[in-house]
Amino acid sequence: MAEPQGGRALADLRVVDCSRLIAGGVLATVLADLGANVVKVENPRGGDPLRTWSRSLGELWWKVYGRGKRSITLNLTHPEGQALLRRLVRGADVLIENYVPGTFEKWGLGWEALSQDSPGLVMVRVSGWGQDGPYRDRPGFGTMVEAMSGFAATTGPPESPTLPSFPMADMVAALAGATAVLAALRHRDRVSGRGQMIDVPLYEPLLSILGPNAAEYRRHGIVRQRIGNRSHNASPRGTYRTRDGKWVALSASTPASAEALFKALGIGHLLADPRFTTNDARVANGEAVDRAVGGAIGARTREEIMGLFETVGLTAAPVYDIADILEDPHFKARSTFVDMPDPDVGAVTMTAPTPRLSETPGAIRWVGPPLGAHNREVYAGELGLSETELERLHQAGVI
Repeated sequence: MAEPQGGRALADLRVVDCSRLIAGGVLATVLADLGANVVKVENPRGGDPLRTWSRSLGELWWKVYGRGKRSITLNLTHPEGQALLRRLVRGADVLIENYVPGTFEKWGLGWEALSQDSPGLVMVRVSGWGQDGPYRDRPGFGTMVEAMSGFAATTGPPESPTLPSFPMADMVAALAGATAVLAALRHRDRVSGRGQMIDVPLYEPLLSILGPNAAEYRRHGIVRQRIGNRSHNASPRGTYRTRDGKWVALSASTPASAEALFKALGIGHLLADPRFTTNDARVANGEAVDRAVGGAIGARTREEIMGLFETVGLTAAPVYDIADILEDPHFKARSTFVDMPDPDVGAVTMTAPTPRLSETPGAIRWVGPPLGAHNREVYAGELGLSETELERLHQAGVI
């Protein structure tokens, strides 16, 4: 992507990313897209495990989520590696880590130690369950969090809790963490002059987007149950199969839109049925609503039903897979995807930075680089290590 004319919003920000896999790494990717100078610290023996995800397809996860970062290798279990990290952090605004709580303290790299060296440092600590509490030492993979947050219990058909097919808890935590970083930096730069530690457990950001479940339970004793694609608040709402085997999604969330939908589908007479007369009645009789609406939609192709809905002005959309998405004219017109040059596969398609800033838009500078590609640039060019020292550290397994 071309350099934005207004520059990049975070061009003066220096970030040291010691995280692995998704949540912390994507947090750093968000900052990199907005212009931050991100140094990715990886274990010399294999690097970030993200590099080996879906290895049969190539390092595509790494190429996408390692984009815009400089890769260096550093063994943090080695005393010399720990000393080098402290030197790197002294010139940084942000440090991101997602090791088991207490690991950085064991290495002499905890918040108290690093903030003494660098009072302005913002340290982001990503974990499954947080830096304290009885679960702090538990494994923190997103699947566990998606199960215990209430997401799985309220998602999917009645007979089976459903987990997402992508690392949702990690991605939500990454976005929440990036917001917190910018808030901490603003407070440092405008108020206190000091940085702070940010505790980002995977489960809390996910809980925060699941709606007022706690309020409903405490106030009314309601425990939300799984109802598939239907809504607890409005009906009809869901996905419906068309005659040609495709799917559409719709939400008739107001009485007027529900009435218009029934009439457009040729089932307006059902509005006189007490089961369908009001929104509350339709929610209570969701299965009957789905049978009626689904039957009418199933008699038409997706193209026919979408043409009908657009004519009437109903809130509906085709259910897309990635092949549909990449061919959609709206996404093409907005350049939602970019093809980034890559020495291994020629180009890697990925989503453009989002959201879009009018004056300082984000930009992707390069795909995830080879392991240790920037060792010399960072260690020699920025920390002043000699070639002899670099070779010694390499032979010792430090870098």
